[in-house]
Amino acid sequence: MMSVCIVEDVAAVAASLEAILKSREYGCQVFGSGEAFLNGCVTADCVLMDVRLPGLDGLSTLEEWRKSNAVTPAIVMTGHGDVRMAVNAFHSGAQDFIEKPFDPDELLARMNSVIEQQSEALMCSQAVQRLTPREQEVMKEVVAGHPNKVIAYNLGISPKTVELHRARVMEKTEAHNLSHLVRIALKANLEFDPA
Repeated sequence: MMSVCIVEDVAAVAASLEAILKSREYGCQVFGSGEAFLNGCVTADCVLMDVRLPGLDGLSTLEEWRKSNAVTPAIVMTGHGDVRMAVNAFHSGAQDFIEKPFDPDELLARMNSVIEQQSEALMCSQAVQRLTPREQEVMKEVVAGHPNKVIAYNLGISPKTVELHRARVMEKTEAHNLSHLVRIALKANLEFDPA
C-alpha cells in the first residue's frame, strides 16, 4: 500500500484529502503544520504540502525537509497560486504544483506521475552507482558526446580499454542505446559537460 503525508492546516481540507486517498487505498498521515511534519513524517511515497501553514510555511518546510536528504516526491498545493509561487515551489524541492480546488482524479494522476518519476530516477541512480569509478568517468565522457579516441586521450587510457569500459557501462546500466544512456545519466543527476 502506498502512503502519503498530507500537510494541511485546514481540517476540512485535510479530512477531504484523506478520504479521497483512503478510498483509493492509500495510507495517510496528516499533519497540521510544517513543524509537525518535520518532526513526525517517517516515510511516505508522496507528500502533499500546502503553501500557507501556521508557523513555518509550506515552501520553507519543504526546504528544511530536503536538507535531510529526503527524496520523496512532493506536490505543493495552494488556493492562491501564481507563476512566482510555482517557480519558488520547484526551487524548494517540489516535483509538482497544483492549485485548489482540484479534481481528485487529476491529483491522483499527478501523484502517480511524480511517484513513477521518482522511482525511475532512483533506479537510474542505482544503475550508475553499480559502475566502478573508471566506468563512471567513461560514462560521463560517452554521454558528453566524445568519441572513443577523445575519451582515451582525456582519461589517459587506450581506445581498446575505452571500448571495454563502454561495453560494461551499457551492460550494467541496461541502456539500449546512447540516447537511453543519456536519459539514465540525466535522471541520475550525473554531472557531465556536453561536447
